[in-house]
Parts: sequence; structure tokens; C-alpha cells
Amino acid sequence: MGNLLVDERDVEFVLYEQLCVEDLCKTERYKDFTKQDFDMVIEEARKLAVNVLLPTREKGDREGCKYENGKVTVPECFHEAFRLYKEGGWITPTENPEIGGQGLPFTIFAPIEEHVSAANGALGGYAMLTHGAAKLIEIYGTEEQKKKYMERMYSGEWAGTMCLTEPGAGSDVGATKTIAKKNADGTYTITGTKSFITAGEHNLTENIIHPVLARIQGAPQGTKGISLFLVPKIRVNEDGSLGEDNDIFCSGIEHKLGINGSATTTLNFGDNGRCIGELLGGENQGMKIMFHMMNEARLGVGLQSLGQASSAYLNAVAYAKERLQGASIMSMQDPNAPQVTIINHPDVRRMLLWMKSYVEGMRAFAYYIAYCEDKEVTATDENEREKYSDYIALFTPVCKAFFSDMSFYIIKEAIQVYGGYGYCSEYPVEQLLRDNKIASLYEGTNGIQALDLVGRKLGMKKGGVLMNFLTDMNNFIEANRSNETLKGCIEGFEKAKNSLAEVSMHFGQIARGPDFIIPIINAYPYMEVFGMVALGWMLLWQATIAEKKLKEIMEKEGASDQKGIIKLISGSKDAAFYSGKVAAAKFYANTVLPTVISKVRAIKSGDKSVVEIAEESFAS
Repeated sequence: MGNLLVDERDVEFVLYEQLCVEDLCKTERYKDFTKQDFDMVIEEARKLAVNVLLPTREKGDREGCKYENGKVTVPECFHEAFRLYKEGGWITPTENPEIGGQGLPFTIFAPIEEHVSAANGALGGYAMLTHGAAKLIEIYGTEEQKKKYMERMYSGEWAGTMCLTEPGAGSDVGATKTIAKKNADGTYTITGTKSFITAGEHNLTENIIHPVLARIQGAPQGTKGISLFLVPKIRVNEDGSLGEDNDIFCSGIEHKLGINGSATTTLNFGDNGRCIGELLGGENQGMKIMFHMMNEARLGVGLQSLGQASSAYLNAVAYAKERLQGASIMSMQDPNAPQVTIINHPDVRRMLLWMKSYVEGMRAFAYYIAYCEDKEVTATDENEREKYSDYIALFTPVCKAFFSDMSFYIIKEAIQVYGGYGYCSEYPVEQLLRDNKIASLYEGTNGIQALDLVGRKLGMKKGGVLMNFLTDMNNFIEANRSNETLKGCIEGFEKAKNSLAEVSMHFGQIARGPDFIIPIINAYPYMEVFGMVALGWMLLWQATIAEKKLKEIMEKEGASDQKGIIKLISGSKDAAFYSGKVAAAKFYANTVLPTVISKVRAIKSGDKSVVEIAEESFAS
């Protein structure tokens, strides 16, 4: 059961039947690829995940990271796995081959990252951060910086991090106290402390390049005065060789609930006044530059959450098909009735179908966002390019926040399927829950993601980006309104979509009035509504495809009555798969989407108890 990570059949469905990703091969950017290439890459990612990364998940959790005298050692089993990971080119699958990448579509990267995260998110994080830091150098660095740092980071020879958080400035990045003093040679002396730095110190690579947010002496206060600096753990000589230590001291690591194989560190820069950094981009442009990495990381967290939820769901299904307990509901009154596997019990089926609908909806939406990236870079029309670029911005906070919270609930349900065994470490779901919880906290807490969605993204182009999204869903509804099998579900989805539009307009109307606090109070519930509607669209989109395919199989096999259909589904993997797609969409439309309307009603009630309650009233 431990090898159950990702539903490969569903990956194929989303890529080739829903998104028709092979059409990208007709574009200039991806013309050298074929569907066979994509299949081969995904199969190799599966092998890497199952054979290399998965065996390190439990071992890495038990061993954890060790701290001694400023140095951190990662679990021993991580070294060989990371070597194979980087030598396989998995850090740069979408990058230009000229800089060591494979040039693959972003849509193909999505299942790669899902597999990695499902197998061992703690280990995968080292690579994800390294790529993000190197990408900043590729986009904003000088040619000298690219040659000095980027190439060796993309190859995995050196690692990278993201140094934003400080002990007194967590989510409030504008309160950064780290100082950069300009030197005569154009470099900067960096002084300050950064905390909760993932992979800030470790022995996986011989050098670590830290992008560090700091304020140049005399720069404005707040986020406007923050710049970004490249600060290597070990200085790099002009000939590319490693020089002396760069006065960066790791003063400790955190002891955490999960991801124990990931080193979460506190770093002191310049305790002895010898920490040297190089400005990346322009002065006071740090937040603008770092946001590129943060947005990449937020989408990465969404995929990480998907992978962990997928693994938990598949393990729960496998367990439910094997675990014998109780008689069938149809034989409950018979004391001699044989035991059945628990997947036959309605409540277990309810949990599994709930998990299935969310996991498959999340996978479709995550891959769709990656597809938007491909549409953006391949579009020949500027309006089309702009549309998909805006979609990525609109969807990013939802992908990060909604996915990370829902994945936690999915894994919780997986534990429930196992019963008491799920709470024990001999089964994988216990660790998955612990490892997953961080996803709602790092890269900006989910409350901050919701505020970003409501405060920034809804107003993009005066609401035009949201309107494009609503229009796409309207077009889908009109195209499928006459579908007899899904008619009621489509109507339910339309009501939920209209509720999303209604509350969005409501926010716009009151944003500048005395009730401006309502959108702020309800940013998180709104984000939930947005995510639920988006997944509803994905699942019903899938159902319209699956329903047609199922009908074709039924006609071919001559299955016309209910008995024949049941027999067909039990004997045909394709029929069972497509039937499951339709069932998941129906379940979601009938049990989840109706709650959107009640959530919107609650938001529009205008309740201000959150801000009206006295601080002292929370607890005596």
C-alpha cells in the first residue's frame, strides 16, 4: 500500500482528455515534443517517486535533521536520493535546454511535482527552493551573477533558499530589520537575523545561495525600502572556486510537528561584520523581485498539498478494500452473515467519494493553472497572453490556500477510514497529516492568501479578470445545459457560480463605504467559496467528457439496461473509471456546491462580531 502515490489514469485523463495537452506540440515552443515524450517523462517521474524518494519518507521522518555547532546534517538516506534527483535533471524540467533544462511544458511539470510531493515533500522542498532562487537570478541577475551562481544551482551542485522572515517580522515583511551597508567595491555588508528559513543550512550541497531581503542604510521604511541580495554560505572566488565562509551562522533548527527531514533554521548574518552580499536587481526592488519566487513557491505548495492528499486517498482506498469488518448493510440482521471489506459500508464510501471528488478536482485545477502558464508563453495574440497571465495571478492564492487546507481535511478523512490504525505510525497517513500541516502556514499563511485574493486580485483590471473567469464558466454551462445525465448538476453549479459572482459584486460595492471591513472579515470564507466553485467547474467539465466516453463503451458492448451496465463496469477498467468520474461530479454538485450558497448568505449578512467583540471577552 505504501507505493500508492498518484492515480496515473487520472493524470492521463486530465492531461489528454480534459486539457488536450498534446496540442501544445503544435506550437513553436514545444514543437520538438510528442505525447510519447510526455508519457515517458511522467513514467520516469513515477519511478523516481516510488523507487527513490518514497523509501526516504519514513526514514527521513524518524531520523530528522541534526544540529551541532552551527552545522546541520540531513537524514543520511537523503543524500543518494538527492543525487539521483539532481542528476536526472528534475530541478529544471521546464527550463531552457541552453541553461541545463529540458524545456518541457509547465503542464507536464505539474504531475512531476505531484509525484515528488506525494513521495517525500520534505526532500522535494530542497529542490523546489533551489529552483526558485535560481530562477530569480535568471530573470533579474547580471550575466556575471548567472555564471557565478545560477548554473550551479540549476544543476543541483549548489542549493538555494528564501530568506524573508525575521523574529520580529514574520508576515509583516515591511518590518524587516536586516541591514545592508554598501561597500566601496559595490558589494554590501549584510547584518541581521532570519528565522524559519527552510533549508537554510544543510549538508546536501557544498554551498547554499541565500536570496536575503534587507534594507540599505538610509532606504525608506516599509516594503518600499527593501532590496534583495544574493548571499552565499561560502564566498565564490573569481575563478568559480569556493573561498572562505561568509560569516553566516546557523544558531539552531526548529523541532516540528512534521517534515522532520527538512531543516527549518535560524540564520545570523554578519555577527562578525564579514557577511558580504550582492544586490540582485535594483535598489528598493526587493519585494517586487521576491514576489516572483513567492508566487512560484505558492503554486508549488498547492502541488505539494495535492500530492500528499492523493497519496492519503489512494492508501485509504486500498486499506478499505482489504480490511474486513462487519456484515453488509443488507445482512445486518443475520448473525451468521460473513464479514465484508469496509469499502462496502456506506459511511466509508461517503468518506472515500468525498475525498475522491476533492483530490480529482484539485488535480484538474492545479494542472489547469499550469496549462495557463503554457497558454501564456505560447499565445500569439497579446489579449490571449494577457488573459492567461491574469488567470495565474488570480488563481495562485486559491491554489495555495484552498489546496493546503482541503488536503489536510482529506488526509484527516483518510485516517478516519483506517480507524485507530490510521492514528498509528505503522501506516503512512499519520505522517502525511503531520507533514502536510505546514502547507497552510509557510509561503504566507492562508489568511494572508485570502486577503491577497480579495484585496488585490479581485480588483485587477477593475474586476475584468474575475469577469473573464465567470464568462468561461458561463460558456461551459450554456454548452452543457441540455445534458440529460448532468442537467441537475449543471443547474446546481450555475447557482453556486452565480452566488460567487453575487458576493464578488457585493464586495466591490461596499469596499469604499462604511462596511469596507466586511470583505476583510470574510476574505477567508470568500476564498473557500471561490475554490469550491472552481473545483465544481473542473469536476463537471470532466464529467461531460466521461459521460460521453462511457456511453460509447456501453453502445459498443451492448449494455443497455442497469444490470448490463453494472456488469460492464465491473469488468471494464475504462468503464469503471468514467463511471467514477460522473459519480464524483454528481456527489460534489449535490453535496458540496449547495453549501456555497449558505456561505455566501453568511458573508452577506454583514455580521461584524469579529471586530466588535472585546479582546477581553475571548477568555478570562
